[in-house]
Amino acid sequence: MSIVDMRGRQIDYARISVTDRCNYRCVYCMPEEGVKSVSHGDILRYEEIIWLARILVSLGIRHIRFTGGEPLVRRGMAEFLVDFRREFPDIALSMTTNASLITGARAMITAARLSSLNISLDTLDPEKFASITRVGDIESVMSGISAALECGIGVVKTNTVLIRGFNDDELPRTLNFAWDKGMTPRIIEFMPLSEGLWGTDKFVGASEVLRIAGSLGNWAPVTTTGGSSRGPAAYYADAATGRSFGIIEAVSNHFCSSCNRLRITASGNMRACLFNNEEIPLMKLIRELDEDGVIRAVTAGINLKPEEWRGAADGAGVMSGIGG
Repeated sequence: MSIVDMRGRQIDYARISVTDRCNYRCVYCMPEEGVKSVSHGDILRYEEIIWLARILVSLGIRHIRFTGGEPLVRRGMAEFLVDFRREFPDIALSMTTNASLITGARAMITAARLSSLNISLDTLDPEKFASITRVGDIESVMSGISAALECGIGVVKTNTVLIRGFNDDELPRTLNFAWDKGMTPRIIEFMPLSEGLWGTDKFVGASEVLRIAGSLGNWAPVTTTGGSSRGPAAYYADAATGRSFGIIEAVSNHFCSSCNRLRITASGNMRACLFNNEEIPLMKLIRELDEDGVIRAVTAGINLKPEEWRGAADGAGVMSGIGG
């Protein structure tokens, strides 16, 4: 079975946020004072996530990624990954993390046999890192990256949001760092998610990324590198070195026409589009074990998926509460 929306897009990828909490306060993700966290009783329990995932898989979801906040701040998350993999041995299982807590969870992450791991890494400069995360220590991330690379994960990627005047001057260093570690770097266009933060003066588009990266190789577009060819990134590779990197052109070249995903928030709501505030409540149906109700709600929600996002005016809310 497969889920196809009203515009013919096959939906086979679910991003599930396990928490809205994070040990960082990244400037483009949440305000400096933080946000009021959802109470523990109002977020999906692990057994509820598994129950929901069974339904999603029966509908055609083949790739599930756990996000946050920071997933590993939730107690028992590493053990849950192992339980989830045991329940779903054949799906693509991924996680997005800031890597700062991986070292202590290395054994469980290894046992979970993750298909891929995305590590958010916007700068390699310790002072800049402390600035953009407001509270982060880059050394814990470096230790976490080393631990992640020992876990036997299928593909490890770095995600870097490029912001002019902040980290655009680091682009060659950022790419080389990932390549030297055996990771696949991805550069993400700065998206208009927060009023008062985003501006055209801070935006660095894909064409400029390619121009700067041109000094590092002879890049040709490829259909798939390190993951699904239907993902949001456009990948480029150098045949001589075998190196590759991705660019997520969220602003300059929307990937809406091929979007294959839905999002489940930690509080049990479904979003068919990151940039659309409309959410479909699932929590009550999940807690009543109403399988038919969940199927109807998910199907209806997917049919609300817009043809494309219309820009900053739509708004997306606080990223830590959505799951990215």
